[in-house]
Amino acid sequence: MVASEENVKEPVVATAEARQAFEASALALLEKFGATRSEKNPWTLTAVIDRSNLHAAVKTLRDELGLDMLLDIVGIDYLGFKDYTGPRFAVEYVFKSVYAPAKRLTLKVFVEEADLNIPTISDLYEIANWQEREVYDQFGVNFVGHPDLRRLLNHVEFVGHPLRKDYPAHRRQWLSTNDYLYPALEKRLESKGYRILERPEEILPDEVEYLQGSIKK
Repeated sequence: MVASEENVKEPVVATAEARQAFEASALALLEKFGATRSEKNPWTLTAVIDRSNLHAAVKTLRDELGLDMLLDIVGIDYLGFKDYTGPRFAVEYVFKSVYAPAKRLTLKVFVEEADLNIPTISDLYEIANWQEREVYDQFGVNFVGHPDLRRLLNHVEFVGHPLRKDYPAHRRQWLSTNDYLYPALEKRLESKGYRILERPEEILPDEVEYLQGSIKK
């Protein structure tokens, strides 16, 4: 099937004018939440915001400016950065509009190592559920209010956070059991109308078996 010329839509282009208009609107909106523009990223609009205002600001950006896609949540460890004096950790949130490519924005939150708590935005963007779990797993940032904050990439018994700059790169860890995923699976099945007839119990590793391998009873 060949589309007629009148049915072919022109692609939306992120012009410089559209980009400038969006940046002006976004900065005016974020100013209400105490956010300030970061000049350290010349390639895109990045605003630094306090974690106490993060959730409200993200909701407003989504609802009023049409930033309907959360591309990524990224953890940063500044340990060892030359001449850096701020909080050790930061989390960046990258947003865009699906249908308006000129609309693209990064929000950045700094957090001290002694208080790695940031409010979740998983109620605003479903994908944040997984993205926050990854940052928690790799950096140890705690997303307050997350419905199921547990490791995503590393094993349930893994100790530490491997993307921290002080994690020993060649460290080896002994892992003895599987992540207990039945509760999450059962919850998903029940949400679809299934009834769980029998719930298996979690089997914890035996201390002797953990140290010596399988044992005979």
